[in-house]
Amino acid sequence: MFQTNVGSSINPDVLKAGAEAAAAAKAGLDDIKLAFVYSGVQYDQKLLLDSVASELPGVPLVGNTSFTGVITPAGFVGGDDGFVGVFAVAGDGLTVGTAGSPKGESARATGRDVAKAALAAAGKPAEGKIVPPDYFYMTANPGEEEFFLKGIEDVIGRVPIFGGSAADNAIAGEWSLFTSDMVTAEGVAVAFFWDKAAGGFTNLFTGAYAETDQYGVITKVRNNRELVEIDGVPAVKKYAEWRGIDDMESLSGGNLLVTTITNPLGVKDRLGDLVAIRHPMNGNDDLSMAIGANLTEKTTVIMMDGDVDTLVRSAGETVERLLEKAGRKPAGLHLVHCGGRRAGIADRIGEVYAGRKSAAGDIPFIVEFTFGEYGFEDDGNNTTGGLMLSYTALG
Repeated sequence: MFQTNVGSSINPDVLKAGAEAAAAAKAGLDDIKLAFVYSGVQYDQKLLLDSVASELPGVPLVGNTSFTGVITPAGFVGGDDGFVGVFAVAGDGLTVGTAGSPKGESARATGRDVAKAALAAAGKPAEGKIVPPDYFYMTANPGEEEFFLKGIEDVIGRVPIFGGSAADNAIAGEWSLFTSDMVTAEGVAVAFFWDKAAGGFTNLFTGAYAETDQYGVITKVRNNRELVEIDGVPAVKKYAEWRGIDDMESLSGGNLLVTTITNPLGVKDRLGDLVAIRHPMNGNDDLSMAIGANLTEKTTVIMMDGDVDTLVRSAGETVERLLEKAGRKPAGLHLVHCGGRRAGIADRIGEVYAGRKSAAGDIPFIVEFTFGEYGFEDDGNNTTGGLMLSYTALG
């Protein structure tokens, strides 16, 4: 039987915080196979993981720092002195293998190494006739998620993904990702799941924005994540034309990140099942844009449309869609929510909690706020995005 439970704490004492959250998460569970841990950058993460492990001896841990807080059935959990949420997963028919590593020779090579280590941790062959997991979780640092993912898939093939990138509170590189025995600011960690219960996993990956009729061909990209030109026009200039913006200062530097939260860019997959959101992060002096995920030339980019009401409303509506897609009442919900959306929502976070709680009912859940989200739709490839929701039903 698949079971989950969640606990949290805002105790400023890191050792007490981890123990309190873990003690609440393990209540009522037998045979815990994994615990997700999401925390504030204020804590010493190694001490935090030690305190969680003191309540969950021998249980693999995996997770990352989250932007400003987490959400659980108890509400929004955050604060200036730190926070932690622990989401425990148990199940008789469940096998889990976890592994993580700082970035080595390259992101792709590191992904391969971590995938093999996770297989070995689960007692599965890491060479020869590999037994791929049914689905897997990944966390990485912002910047090279696509390449870590390619390395993992070099080993296990095309297996459904969920997860998100580590975050901090100020986009200052203070984030961490971790496993039971590793903490790093640059690297990747995974949890592989072999689930004997059919239909034990459902992912819904969406930006919940509407498409506009403003779109163009990407004609120049630099270093994977710098959008230089759209239709041969400097990217910031083209975006300003689409939005009817005359004040170019609002699109310069870090102002671009805030200005585009409700109107980001999107790229469609090959069959149109998914629009992966691309969040412009910085307006450069040459009117190019730094983007939060990879782009490629000779493909189309679309300006998307939304508002703060949409960001708030979609949090709960997407849970409803996930449950409908799952076709059953799951044991737990792992909900990845973009930190940029969280920033746009600001002090309306209570409405986001209320919407999610109403939709989830008595199902245990945890929400983390990330700087990159991972998922897939239909038969599309695993992919990454920004300003997105990657909602997963487990069990």
